Amino acid sequence: MAMVANGPGPKLAGRAVDVAKEYLGMGMDGLVSVGFCGGLDPALQVCDIFVAGEVVGFAAPAIPVFTARRHRTGRLLSVDRVVTSAAERRGLHAAGADAVEMEVAAIAERASQWGVSFYAVRVVTDTAEESFRLDFNSVRDAAGRLSRARILAAAARRPAALLPELMKLNKRSKSAAKALGDFLADARF
Repeated sequence: MAMVANGPGPKLAGRAVDVAKEYLGMGMDGLVSVGFCGGLDPALQVCDIFVAGEVVGFAAPAIPVFTARRHRTGRLLSVDRVVTSAAERRGLHAAGADAVEMEVAAIAERASQWGVSFYAVRVVTDTAEESFRLDFNSVRDAAGRLSRARILAAAARRPAALLPELMKLNKRSKSAAKALGDFLADARF
């Protein structure tokens, strides 16, 4: 097993998977993409585990994960941006997606090209009804990573509005990461 991470978005995720393939050579049996997602289905709550049954835009289905732990399944949409408004989330859900994230498309594409199994496991950090006051897309750098310096600069310009939101998201992310780790510890691929 090789574990790699490189940041948000398809370019960075794709590069990480390419490095893993170089390292493992022909010994790769499958790809498991794990991380955070935003809920589009109003039933999804913070820290819910979401296992993709399908990645929107890909013909081959994602493979189910074997576990006794509670989780949701559905259609996962992968886009190269942070979906920041509840209105956009409602529209994406109406179009048939249940959750949204930023990396799976690149990983699903490589799994298909390489003829290996593909799994996508996400944990919800923000719900369908939520909007972010911070435009996270405006604080990404040229490579696509979230820039801490840009986030801090934006927060400094609007501290009353943005600092509580950032602190809440930080706390949620820590809880979500723990929930995801607990789920993965019992999952079989």
